[in-house]
Amino acid sequence: MKISIYQMEIIPGNPSENLKKVHAWIEKEVKISAPDLIVLPEMWTTSYTLEDIHLYADDNGQTIVPFLKTIAKTFNINIIGGSFANKVDGKVYNTAVVINRQGDTVYQYDKVHLVPMLNEPKYLVGGQKVPEVFKLDGIKMGLIICYDLRFSEIIRPLALEGAEVLFIVAEWPIDRLNHWKNIQITRAIENQMFVVSCNNVGSYQTYTFGGNSMVINPWGNTLIQGSTTDEESLFISIDVEETLEARKEVPVFSSRVPNLYKQGL
Repeated sequence: MKISIYQMEIIPGNPSENLKKVHAWIEKEVKISAPDLIVLPEMWTTSYTLEDIHLYADDNGQTIVPFLKTIAKTFNINIIGGSFANKVDGKVYNTAVVINRQGDTVYQYDKVHLVPMLNEPKYLVGGQKVPEVFKLDGIKMGLIICYDLRFSEIIRPLALEGAEVLFIVAEWPIDRLNHWKNIQITRAIENQMFVVSCNNVGSYQTYTFGGNSMVINPWGNTLIQGSTTDEESLFISIDVEETLEARKEVPVFSSRVPNLYKQGL
């Protein structure tokens, strides 16, 4: 599978201009790299303009989802549509969406773990369902949003259900960049899956975001990595057969003894 990642510098509080940026990038990337799938970052329509997020949030995905569906059909690509501020019944969620080549919504997920360090719980509502496995082009995948990366208990079930690739869309701050890099590598090794992340760059108010979008293979080797400061495209082709090879050579999942584990862990 050929993957293009948009390590984007998001224009804070300007959804219409960010939509134009994304459309232009995808049009260019399709011509240059012809990817099967493109990946966008977290909150790519607004950035972390939380104090005014209710003003910029999309109304139940009425703008963002059709926009991504049209792009998917036009360019015959699958889209990991990052996440966007999504207003439902007066509450704002951090919502990720996945669109297939036919322009169908394959999966939608509301971020469960809200970031106390960024004061997210004051402005957003957390989702009530943990991530689930979905398929694109016959490949089993999982999707989490930023802070979710710290919670291995929602990621392991995806691997147990056969997920071969984990996508992480994020606006991860530069202050904890070593966590960003090292936890991703750990998740790839412990779950024997590809980890594909898309972070943004730039800053908003006191927050500076750290880039370093990454693709890590099931052995924990970093195949490609973005810079810390620059907006850029990352392109790579991965072979998901590597997940089967890793799981065969080091049979972690058949070695598990769940009956001895504490319930809920």
